[in-house]
Amino acid sequence: MDLGIKGRVAVIGGGSKGLGKACALSLAQEGANVAICSRNVEDLEAAAQEIRTATEAQVLTVPGDLSRLPDIQNLIQTTVDHFGRLDIVVSNSGGPPEGRAVDTQEETWDRAFQMALNFFIRMGREAVPHLRKQSWGRIINILASTVYQPIDNLVTSGVTRMGAVAYAKSLADEVGRDNILVNNVAPGFLLTDRMVHIFETRGAETGVSTEEALNARSSSIPLGRFGRPEELADLVAFLASEKNGYITGTTILVDGGVVRSVM
Repeated sequence: MDLGIKGRVAVIGGGSKGLGKACALSLAQEGANVAICSRNVEDLEAAAQEIRTATEAQVLTVPGDLSRLPDIQNLIQTTVDHFGRLDIVVSNSGGPPEGRAVDTQEETWDRAFQMALNFFIRMGREAVPHLRKQSWGRIINILASTVYQPIDNLVTSGVTRMGAVAYAKSLADEVGRDNILVNNVAPGFLLTDRMVHIFETRGAETGVSTEEALNARSSSIPLGRFGRPEELADLVAFLASEKNGYITGTTILVDGGVVRSVM
């Protein structure tokens, strides 16, 4: 299926690894040109080369720390200066620090709000003027299943990303008449480096190996396995496309059935 985004320009936060890189690759495979950002220049350039090798897309690398407003502004403006336009924004950042409701300290909360709430607000705010210029745009925020169901030791993720859900809903209302669609994707247990790190920590706390901790979790997933980053990325590519003309202001789970709610 042709998604109709050949020649479109997409900016992807956190595009050097994991979900961000998978999203950049999926969009590039559909013919979009992509700009990716990361603090780690070596990882960023390696990801860019991988995407260039696998596709015919142009790939722009913009080093930066997306917890900082000036770096977000630079990412958006550099992308527009380089490609002459901006069509698609995939807001993806590293997960906030782990922590429990009672034990998490003030500085950890501050960092979490910068990474997992302010980031999404800033990306949307900085991108919308450019999307409005062509009366077309797609904004997709990569959140987490914690917006539906708490996960032990990830209280900061649920609290901050629920704020991002509320922001996205309001933004979708405001920009819908400009043909700009805003949606969230909420991954569950997808096998990324960060997910492995989380289960390394949990294994150390409970005295089991990382592999044992991962196996215990996968057995509780209705599909019986962790998800693959590309399974989320292909959904993002659809939401970013011409084929999506009537989905906005919503949050879609990609969790293998883990969340038990019916709404």
